Amino acid sequence: MSFLHQLKDKLAPAKDKMSDLAQQHGGKIQHGLDKAAKVVDEKTKGKYSDKIHTGTDKAKGAMDRIAHKGGSEPGEGSATPPGAPPPAS
Repeated sequence: MSFLHQLKDKLAPAKDKMSDLAQQHGGKIQHGLDKAAKVVDEKTKGKYSDKIHTGTDKAKGAMDRIAHKGGSEPGEGSATPPGAPPPAS
């Protein structure tokens, strides 16, 4: 077994625990992200509002993925397949 596989096996319980905590405290985490974004936006006088909003959205998306709220894991195949291509003319 390679070093990377051994490392993944040892970190799996921590990943599961982090996922459980993200599920239990998701609302508090998102509230904290919003509050931090608001403070930073006020301190910068709105100069970086778009970047702060983008970063906050990405952080919330990552938290949702950790908590497994965002759907399936990448590569699991439960996503809907794309539609059929249009007929050739």
